[in-house]
Amino acid sequence: MSDRPLTPREFDAWLRGYQAAWEKRDAQAAAELFSTDAAYYWTPFDAPQRGRAEIAAAWDKAVSGQRDVRFSYEILAVNGAVGVAHWHTKLTTVPANMPFELDGVLVATFTDTRHCREFREWWHAPSISQ
Repeated sequence: MSDRPLTPREFDAWLRGYQAAWEKRDAQAAAELFSTDAAYYWTPFDAPQRGRAEIAAAWDKAVSGQRDVRFSYEILAVNGAVGVAHWHTKLTTVPANMPFELDGVLVATFTDTRHCREFREWWHAPSISQ
């Protein structure tokens, strides 16, 4: 946990880095946003990826099935070392070449160096039947 409060500007800068990493499908750039001891909870039910290597590997696997990624976000809150944001992503799946959407909320806890130490997200996609 950080001793220095996170500012909205710092959280926005981190989210812009997250956006750039996802839109460029750059797993290594994504991993660099996290502390070396980070825990990344992709869903509330799965064990987290721990550390940059596991985060990069999970990201690499995920983004290899995506192209034309467009990520947007809105900061909902910043309190202490924690930032909360609502995010939305549109992409095309590979190799099916199908449009796909995700909408979610993330909660990120930061170190003093503004690397994310704990990342939790809850996301949903429209059902196929809609």
